[in-house]
Parts: sequence; structure tokens; C-alpha cells
Amino acid sequence: MENKQIKNKFESSNAWPFVEARALLKKINYKTPNKGFVLFETGYGPSGLPHIGTFGEVARTTMVRNAFIKLAPNIPTKLICFSDDMDGLRKVPDNIPNSDILYDNLGKALTNIPDPYQEHSSYGANMNNRLKKFLDNFGFEYEFYSSTKCYKDGIFNNALKNLADNYAEITNLVKATLREERRASYSPFMPVCPITNKILETGVKALNIEDYTIDFIDSNGDTQNISIFNGHCKLQWKADFGMRWHALDVDYEMYGKDIIPSAELAKKISKILGKKAPYNFHYELFLDDKGQKISKSKGNGISIEKWLRYAPKESLAYYMFNKPKTAKRLHFDIIPKATDEYLNFINRFHDLDSVKQLDNPVYHVHNSNVPEINMGNISFSLLLNLASACNPDNKDILWGFISKYDKTLNADLSPFLDVLVEYAVNYYNDFIKAHKSYREATKLEYQAILRLKEDLKSTDTNDAKQLQNIVYQIGNDFNFELKDWFKALYEILLGQSTGPRMGSFISLFGINETIKLIEEKIN
Repeated sequence: MENKQIKNKFESSNAWPFVEARALLKKINYKTPNKGFVLFETGYGPSGLPHIGTFGEVARTTMVRNAFIKLAPNIPTKLICFSDDMDGLRKVPDNIPNSDILYDNLGKALTNIPDPYQEHSSYGANMNNRLKKFLDNFGFEYEFYSSTKCYKDGIFNNALKNLADNYAEITNLVKATLREERRASYSPFMPVCPITNKILETGVKALNIEDYTIDFIDSNGDTQNISIFNGHCKLQWKADFGMRWHALDVDYEMYGKDIIPSAELAKKISKILGKKAPYNFHYELFLDDKGQKISKSKGNGISIEKWLRYAPKESLAYYMFNKPKTAKRLHFDIIPKATDEYLNFINRFHDLDSVKQLDNPVYHVHNSNVPEINMGNISFSLLLNLASACNPDNKDILWGFISKYDKTLNADLSPFLDVLVEYAVNYYNDFIKAHKSYREATKLEYQAILRLKEDLKSTDTNDAKQLQNIVYQIGNDFNFELKDWFKALYEILLGQSTGPRMGSFISLFGINETIKLIEEKIN
């Protein structure tokens, strides 16, 4: 009976990973595929540094996979992270050192270009290593697949033969989506030039179906003949997408909104090759602070390393869980908000019943193993404003205030808070400190802040709610619009236009310290 109730709980959850997992389970007719497992796939184009969008796809796919395992624990699953590292480099990213190496090798497969970092066997190998490193750091369970290896080791040979057998139909299908000037030169097969090692996007003259070779014009203008197998050719991306689904028998893959047309084409190609396309989910794009799509070539948005300098990895996973169908800005100013939202959800989680827990984002962030975190009602935003008031060089300064505020909190008993304190110091020093801008108080504001100082001197409470009421009452007594009153306090005392609940800040910073701050800023 208990097992049935647990299963019903998973089957009725409206959390999007469970919705996706149920749809996938229905697609495979509630039974294990012939290959013996359900295959989830994510794709990575290693033409530039892995960015948060890459992480997001793996994190979200893992959440769906985990939900699927709970719904169907007897059906084995695998997750493949597929690197399209045999792609030809078409554009040099803005954020790679020794870029002349890349310029000199444009058009070559990423795994056939020297590593500008001089750390790995090729540029593609370096990018692949970076991808695996951050996936391992987050504890993802996956198998890494290299396009170069799949082509050269013959893993794709049968699928390439199948595509050649259906060459005319697939070629015409793709041509219909191309500009007129590209149609005349298009072939799904792109030979690797034996002279320059460049992947040739044009120049194919004929497919010889009797021996599965192609005739093409090489870089010198001469006609050559080459096998389509074992890495001598690579498929153009649109054809490659559908071929890969067919060759690996992929059951589930998500992708960004920008490649929906290519994915629709890949579904048709996969069907021609004899297999149903995987179940798909598309997500909205990640944007930089200017509203532009983040990309590897531009290096805009936030790198994973940067996010992890300012906030815990759980906050990033939460950000990826939340509203995947909504476009998201990936800029530094969203980090504190994402971190506090994560903390709010985790603080509420253990008070929920087991059904409602499934709809809480942290259930999926932690794959149901949600820890209890002792933060003592301290938010990340509050730590940032504490830092803004005391200008810390290191986390020990913030801990001095925290220990006075709550003697039960310390670095040993509250390790998550300790890490968050360090993040707050980093964020303050890198983003807030240089942009602080204090202003003078107006005459009325000056009088109101003096009143706040006197009321703090006479109070005997350090309770955040009661202190908030004191601040609130002064705003009313001086006939301020309350949002203007609080904004004035932030700008005059903290040098910023937004801030925490003042009662919480005063309680944490300390009444005597707040009085000193007032005296310093209004005199």
C-alpha cells in the first residue's frame, strides 16, 4: 500500500521534470527498450568555453532522468554528454588566448587544431576536458561521447551507410530549408580534405553507392575519391543531428528554442533512417545583461567559474530548474536573488508534506536528498548589506557580527553559512564596493534619521521585527512614502539604492554599530 501511495505521488506531481518523465515513459510504452535502457542525451559544441547554458542542459536533463527513475525504478537509464568535436571551426571566440592559432586553423575539426592553451592534444580536447571537469565537479552521472571518436572508430558507420542508401530523399529534405544559393552545392557529406585537413562544406560531385565513397573537389581544385566511413567524412550539422539520434538510439533530448527548426528536420531524418525520434523538450534561451543570446564565440553572460566564486552550486542548479520555458538573464546581478530564493525554498521544504515536497525546486536540485541548513534567518542579501556597512577584507569580520547576533551560529556548526559568508565577501569586493554612491540627506530625511538614532538608543530590543516596526513608524510619522523612506536609508547609510529589511539589518549589524553608522554618514 505504501509503495502504491509513493508511486501515485510521483504520477500526480506537476513539477516539470515529472511531467517530462511521464511523457517519456508513455512514449516507450512503459517498458524497457530493446537496447536494455532508456538513453538521455545532451549535446555540447566545443568551439568555445563551456558556459552556463551548457551546464543548464545537463542539469535539467538529469532532473528529468531522476524523475524517470522514481517513476520507473526497474527500467535502466543512461545519460550521454555528446561533444560535437569533429565540427569545423568557423569562428574564433573572443575569449581564447593565442587566437592566432585558431585563425590559422579555421575550417579544421576542433580535434585537429593545436591547443592554444598548450595543455591538451588539441583545442577540442581542451574544451572537452573543461566540460568533463565541471560536470564532475557538480557530481553528474554521465558517459562522455566524442563525435570524432564515433566517426573514426566506425560507431557511426552503419548509420552513415543507411543515410547514403536514402541520400536523395534526405538531401532534398534538407535542401528545402536552405537558401537558393546554398542548395546547388549542398551535400549531407562533408569530406575531410587530405591536403589541408579542412572539412569541406562544398565540392561534393557524386555519391558512389556501390562502394560508399564520394567524389569531391579538394582544396587544390582536383577531383578526389574518399570513403564516407571511419572519419573520412563528417555529416553537415542538420543531417548529423538526425543521424546521431538514429545511431545511438536516443530516447530523450532537450535543446534551446533557437534550434527548433533543425530539430524538426532531424526528426524527419531519423524517421527516414528507420527509428522514431527521441522525445524532445525545448527551453528558452539564456540572455546577457543586454538581452542578447549568450554564446561561446562571444563569451558573454557568466562563466560557471564566475558564478561559483559568488554563490554555491546549488543556487545555480536552482536557477536552471526554475521556469525553463522562460527566457533568463544570466548576469551577475541575478546571483543574490537566485541564492536567496534557493534558501527560502530549502527552509520551507522539511515543513511540507511528501506530496508538496515534489513541487519544491530543491527536491529536484538535490534529487530528493534535501539537507537541513542552519542559516539563523540570515539571507545572502543581508550578508551583502552587512558587508556594505562594514567593508570587510575577509569573512572573519562578518562572522564577528554574526556571532554577536546569534551565539549559536559558528563556522563549524553552520558550514553552509560559512561558505556563504565567503561568497558574500567576494561579491561585495568585486561588484558592490566600486559602485557604492552615498548621497546627502534632505532636511526632512536628516530629521527622520536623527529620530531613528534616538529611538535605537532608547530601545531594549534586538528583535528584527520590532526594529522594523520602529523604522516603519518613523517613516509614517514623517509622512514619507515608505518605499522612498527605505530607499533613502539605503542610499544615505549604505551607498546603494536597494537593500534588506532594515530591521533585519540593524539586528545583525548591531544597534550600537548602526548608531555609529548613522553618526558617520549624516555628519
